[in-house]
Amino acid sequence: MTAGSQTAADAAAHAHIVLTLPDGSTREVPPGTLARDVVLSIGARLLQASLAVAVDGEVLDLMTPLRSSGSFVVITEKDPRALQVLRHSGAHVLATAVRRLRPDAKIGFGPAIDDGFYYDFEVDKPFTPDDLAAFEAEMKKVVGEKYPFLREEVSLSEARVRFVDDPLKLERLDDFEGSDEVISTYTDGPFIDLCRGPHVPDTSYLKHFKLLTTAGAYWRGDVKRQMLQRIYATAFFKKDELEQHLHNLEEAKKRDHRVLGKALDLFQLFPVAPGGVFWTPKGTTLYNTLEAFVRERQQEAFKEIKTPLLYNKTLWEQSGHWGKYKENMFLVLDNESGEHDM
Repeated sequence: MTAGSQTAADAAAHAHIVLTLPDGSTREVPPGTLARDVVLSIGARLLQASLAVAVDGEVLDLMTPLRSSGSFVVITEKDPRALQVLRHSGAHVLATAVRRLRPDAKIGFGPAIDDGFYYDFEVDKPFTPDDLAAFEAEMKKVVGEKYPFLREEVSLSEARVRFVDDPLKLERLDDFEGSDEVISTYTDGPFIDLCRGPHVPDTSYLKHFKLLTTAGAYWRGDVKRQMLQRIYATAFFKKDELEQHLHNLEEAKKRDHRVLGKALDLFQLFPVAPGGVFWTPKGTTLYNTLEAFVRERQQEAFKEIKTPLLYNKTLWEQSGHWGKYKENMFLVLDNESGEHDM
């Protein structure tokens, strides 16, 4: 081989990315190869079972072009990370259903969270329980239609054209100005969203889900911005897991400290001290008993001190909590708690 041909061969090899599989074997593919094509090269049956992949720990869906070398793991339903992918897809199915029934709804963010997912909408009137029932029925139709989640990478100008009627998304796109971050959209049937993913292959994967509650949430967590309607939901791969989760939620409601505290005459809550407890005589007795028990158990290992009850924000800035508070602050309605997605 001549020096010139050797140089060309080295350049060609360098143009490929190298993916290392769990068994130590490797796959060399050109940059931009879809994740699904790498999985298919491993096995057709594995592709059927796969939901996503992880490259150096970053979870990507099967339709994402690969751009860098690293460890390559195929994510199936058995992988704990798969549930987050399913739930994120569930948020898009929810938004698809809402926009079908309420075309006027402006779309915000729809991330997966620890025990489910939510989606924020800007509407003129708050959603009602009847609305939730209608949205859930429409979601079942979307699931049955088996829409694939189609991923596209677009320029900033193209994205602005696609979301010209969605002011919340247009505001999000302003964050990309001057950035080299890839802008991607996902389309399932009639619905398109600005999103980085990942998603399951199609809507039919969302078989076992439930819409739970609605709550108010300020846009982007800013108390000075408009109030959106947030719909909370959850989803699981198996029906019995969903049923168990819903059962646990009902049991938790029965044991809600706000309910028990009132029923047992332990404490009361008043608007003058949001989140603060006014203990009744009976509750104070219980409090003191528990405190004495803890003090007795810890007296050999700890020395007690007394600190102020109030601080200025400097302490929370030092601990890092102040920034998180400002970033995530939102208003909660109906005693429910509640930006990941683009």
